[in-house]
Amino acid sequence: MVTIYTDGASRGNPGPGGYATILKYKNHRKELSQGFRKTTNNRMELLAVVVGLEALKKERQAVTVYSDSQYVVNAVRKGWLRAWIKKDFKGKKNVDLWQRFWKVYQKHQVTLRWIKGHAGHVENERCDQLAVQRTKGKALLIDHGYEQ
Repeated sequence: MVTIYTDGASRGNPGPGGYATILKYKNHRKELSQGFRKTTNNRMELLAVVVGLEALKKERQAVTVYSDSQYVVNAVRKGWLRAWIKKDFKGKKNVDLWQRFWKVYQKHQVTLRWIKGHAGHVENERCDQLAVQRTKGKALLIDHGYEQ
């Protein structure tokens, strides 16, 4: 079982943003994070999950993703994403990231779990720290999906 913890942050909405992902498998741990010059909090929350799932080397893995984003968790658990796909994402935001998510989500057995943010959960706090730190970096990337 792979466990992924995620968080996203932005200073302003839109504004500089960052995501962080922690992957854990047995005794292995990997931290991934990046910052962008202009984006939104929801995009960073979703991108954190996408990057975590894309980092898995084998397909068909059992994965539990912990996110403090109700936007991401509810989109899957409440079936919103499937409805958006059926309607070709008409009127929806972050289509580029949802399409990436759907592609990688289908390769694994993913369970999404919501956790309360800023509530002292060690891995969530670490992700938050990394994501916020990345919003202040000097090497901020362009979020092409947002800025186009």
